[in-house]
Amino acid sequence: MKSIFKYISLLTVVLLLTTSCEDFLDVNTDPNNPTSVTPDLVLPVAQKYTAQGMSTDRGLSHLGNMMMYNWSQSDGFSWYNDEFLYLVTSSFYQGMFNNVYNSALKQYQILDNLEGSDYDNYRAISKIMKAYHFQQLVDLYGDVPYTEALQRSNEATPVYDDALSIYTDLIVQLDTAITLIKNAGPAALVPDENGDVIFSGNMTNWIRMANSVKLRILVRQAGVSDVSSQIAAIEAEGTGFITSDVLINPGYIQEEGKQNPMWNSLGWDVGGTQTLSSKATCATQYVLDYLASTNDPRIDYIYELPETGHLGVPQGLASDQYDIPVVDQYMPENVSNIGPGILKGFDAGVNIFSLAELNFLRAEAALNGDHTGDPEVYYNAGIDASFAYLEAPGAADYRSQSVNLVNYLTSGDKLEAIITQKWIAVNGITAEQSWFDYSRTGFPTDLPISLVATSSDRPVRLMYPADEISANGENVPTQPDPFTDKIFWAGN
Repeated sequence: MKSIFKYISLLTVVLLLTTSCEDFLDVNTDPNNPTSVTPDLVLPVAQKYTAQGMSTDRGLSHLGNMMMYNWSQSDGFSWYNDEFLYLVTSSFYQGMFNNVYNSALKQYQILDNLEGSDYDNYRAISKIMKAYHFQQLVDLYGDVPYTEALQRSNEATPVYDDALSIYTDLIVQLDTAITLIKNAGPAALVPDENGDVIFSGNMTNWIRMANSVKLRILVRQAGVSDVSSQIAAIEAEGTGFITSDVLINPGYIQEEGKQNPMWNSLGWDVGGTQTLSSKATCATQYVLDYLASTNDPRIDYIYELPETGHLGVPQGLASDQYDIPVVDQYMPENVSNIGPGILKGFDAGVNIFSLAELNFLRAEAALNGDHTGDPEVYYNAGIDASFAYLEAPGAADYRSQSVNLVNYLTSGDKLEAIITQKWIAVNGITAEQSWFDYSRTGFPTDLPISLVATSSDRPVRLMYPADEISANGENVPTQPDPFTDKIFWAGN
């Protein structure tokens, strides 16, 4: 595993040097196809960037956990004021835009530009991961650069494409990727475990990933267009969906800059000292109360259990309220920080697509009549997968309770049950997905907003970043209202 990090570190330096020198030295070469590195080195770098964008401090999941009232702040810190104020400006989480384009997508595009059938598998993987990231960008921003994006010096100011048209083309790209894999000849290169730190070159699993990303896209847009035939086409393809959590692990070890990025930020440093971010970040009391009220064993795995019992903090609590009614009650040692089912260790892989989410997507699609199978079966499988990932006991006993939004059969609103259970399952992992679901469905119901929120409801999107406006102002759309201008799939 250490060798993977060595290769990744070396390649990162090479790519930086290549980028900085190309304007002066590479006058007669194609800037979109650097020849100084090989695809087996480019791919793990791209995948590492995918993991970082998901799980680092102020990363995508971090944003989702704040928007969905999963995380709050302990006494003595004022790190999340912008989140609690819902201060969505052109600088709020602007790394969501910049980092995806300038890191992960940039590297995947290098692979997609490879020519020759020898590289069909690499091109297929790049198309799948590009679709994964472009859906994230659409879900966050709506219209984004797509057809003219990632051209580097050839198109420094790309036009913005319509969000729905991007969604439509992502399905085409995923279908193309599947065809490339199926038609790859015996001479086509297949990455090994060092060159593919997600599936170790298992191309069947990559087809399953493509189908799963397609399903996520189609379920999200099902409210505005008929997707039944496209979901039927996934079923007809026959390979199926992911069968386990999709993890990225380039060989995380207990060394500086080489730990699991979430562990490194919200856990412990290489010396074993709890980070300040870890001390600052804790559960909200609402989510703890919800889990306790439904007898959910996952509470002790999603959140750390202090010696004095679970305790959460309302988002936006005023500084003079932290000591009421008990002095020092919300100090880091007393509150429920992020739990062991989420922070699994410095060497744990980063979960970028959970099996639990996949099953809840299938449950929703089946409930809508767009997917074959019993929605209850998929729903129960989603809960079971969540328990399994967290390593929590008692899944069958939990879901057999006659409790609304827990037991599928006795729940009044089946869609609400599905979305609520997905909210629990992706808590701390890929929580941005529950934020998108909330904007689309309004579930879970009665979810509080921050005490200091500048709006009566939570945001539904991000604004275009300030530096993108500065660099590409002629093409950036009019800045949306982050509270009222919904992404197309959320309707009006």
